[in-house]
Formats: sequence, C-alpha cells, structure tokens
Amino acid sequence: MTGRYYEEFEVGETIEHEKRRTVSESDNQRFCDATMNQQPLHLDAEFAAETQFGERLVNGLYTLSLGVGLTIPETTDGTIVANLSYDDVEHPEPVFHGDTLRARSTVTEKRETSDGERGVVTMRVEVLNQTETVVCSFERTVLSLKRPGDDS
Repeated sequence: MTGRYYEEFEVGETIEHEKRRTVSESDNQRFCDATMNQQPLHLDAEFAAETQFGERLVNGLYTLSLGVGLTIPETTDGTIVANLSYDDVEHPEPVFHGDTLRARSTVTEKRETSDGERGVVTMRVEVLNQTETVVCSFERTVLSLKRPGDDS
C-alpha cells in the first residue's frame, strides 16, 4: 500500500505523479469497444482525416480514466473507502495515439466526516502530455481512511 491516509493530505500541496503512459491505438480501440462508443472520430481514420484534427483522437473518457489511474499510487492506493465524485471535467486539448501522459494532483479541500472516522479529500487533477500541455483536468473527491489507531 502506497496511498495516503486522510491526515497525510495537506490542502494546497501538489503531488507530481511519477508514472507515465504512452497511449496506443489498441488502448483506444479496446476502450471504445468495451464501452460501446463507436464515435468515428476515435475509430475511423478516413473520417478523422477530414476533421480539423486530421487524425483519430483518443477517447476523452479513456483520458479521464487513465488520469485517475495515474494518481492512485501516491494518493489512494489501499487507503480509499470510495470515489465520491468527478466534477468540472475539461478536455482543453486533444490526445492522439502515441502521446505520453502523466498527471499531477493538487489537494484543494479536506474535511472529516461527521462521525470523525474518515475524511473527504478533493483534488484537482491535471493530465499532461509529453509537451507539458494539459489535455484533461477534473476534480476528484474521495472518501479516505484515517490512519489506524495505535492499539498498544
């Protein structure tokens, strides 16, 4: 377990996530197939060539999901109760096959639950490509475990 307990998050801190992932054509194809999203902009090279982008785009929901996944090791791996919400999702720039993505999270808010046994943490996540361009951003709110008490 590498995630953080509620007490370990500090409002205002930015966590630069170490893991990166180069998005392949098959990643995009499998995600579209699994979610039954048949948008030709993601799947049809001839169609996409005639758009303003000139080539197929990676599905934005894949980009969002990958962004969440890239944040897990340093935030909630083994310390989460539940993801509560994803808000204010934006895709300011497209993602293409071959782009390498990374993420950073900034803790924007935290509060204990009313029972005092857990905490709610909100983070602003930015997904960046290999040129450091933000391609997706969103708020992720999680219900986090508090550090186990010392029973000795």
